[in-house]
Amino acid sequence: MGVLKPSLVSPSPPEVPNEPTAQPGAGAPGQLGALRGLRTAPELSDSQRNQLRAELADALVPCPWFTIGVMAPTATDAVAALRRCEAAFGWPALTAADPASTAIEGPVFLKGNQHTGTYLLRREEGLGEGVLISGQHPDEPTLTDTWGPLPLDLL
Repeated sequence: MGVLKPSLVSPSPPEVPNEPTAQPGAGAPGQLGALRGLRTAPELSDSQRNQLRAELADALVPCPWFTIGVMAPTATDAVAALRRCEAAFGWPALTAADPASTAIEGPVFLKGNQHTGTYLLRREEGLGEGVLISGQHPDEPTLTDTWGPLPLDLL
């Protein structure tokens, strides 16, 4: 599999490896592992999107709760990506810690935490674009991992 390097522009899609689906704490083989270190989510083919969704679903299974980071060009895009993740994985909807923050203009970073049930939005210049999901497991730290950046519209 080719090595993916961080880039300010959308990189080429990662090669689709013939590896088993990702296992938390095992170095995230497959496409999840190929995303590590990227600055922004890559463009993906339909088959790569399907494989990535399956790997992510498998990786999330052992984690009792999650944090999510969304790097997006607008607050609306960030919240929409959060809502797609919540719907796709059956997560309870997070509420804005500061409802006025949803009116921020320009690029943003959204940080959501299932443990607190809230998300924060802040204006942030110079970020890439994508979703970062961190599985949390306080009793088994080896299962704690972060996956992404995933495309904003992956789910």
